[in-house]
Amino acid sequence: MRSKRYLETVKKIDKNKTYPINEAIKLIKQTATTKFDGSIEVHCHLGIDPGKSEQQVRGVVSLPYGTGKTKKIIAFVGPEQEKIAKASGADIIGGTELIDQIKNTGKVDFDIAVATPDLMPKLAAIAKILGPKGLMPSPKNETITKNLEKTIAELKKGKINFKSDDTGNIHQVIGKVSFVENQLEENFRTLIEAVKKAKPASAKGIYLQNVSLSSSMGPGIKVEI
Repeated sequence: MRSKRYLETVKKIDKNKTYPINEAIKLIKQTATTKFDGSIEVHCHLGIDPGKSEQQVRGVVSLPYGTGKTKKIIAFVGPEQEKIAKASGADIIGGTELIDQIKNTGKVDFDIAVATPDLMPKLAAIAKILGPKGLMPSPKNETITKNLEKTIAELKKGKINFKSDDTGNIHQVIGKVSFVENQLEENFRTLIEAVKKAKPASAKGIYLQNVSLSSSMGPGIKVEI
């Protein structure tokens, strides 16, 4: 059952219409149904075969205005680099002892993991814990690094990883309802360009099939691409 408030907001949207991005953003802010500052998400349906590993879409992009969410970052580093990681803004820092702690407890209390190359062999011990959650550092998402200061700073400012799911869709937060319209539009365009550039060489036909915007618990709005 939908609330009366939700049903009233839906009336403002023409489900048969595909809106220019600037109109879609105006509508999404008008139809946000939560009392808190909800997130705004982009949903992309891709013309790929999600069953083929070579057609998985993934990439990294820095949103100009971030997502409005503060990411909790763990840095797996050696003792000589702990001060650098702390000064760069990492929230949890450690090496072998931290890896053993996660291995023994299975507890994962962070959003992003970064690691220096020398720590990667040791992370194999918790790969089965981090991997299924998408938290294992890797070259593809640029979280294995020798430059901790640069990597952590970019992640804190709004650098994100996106990845297609097993239905061939990408779901990504691009900001908050409180963001001004041009901030959301710039974040949207930046993400879409990154998704386009990540098109697999083996994907045939129309790649970016449709795109929609939605707010937390709000209705979806189709966007022109």
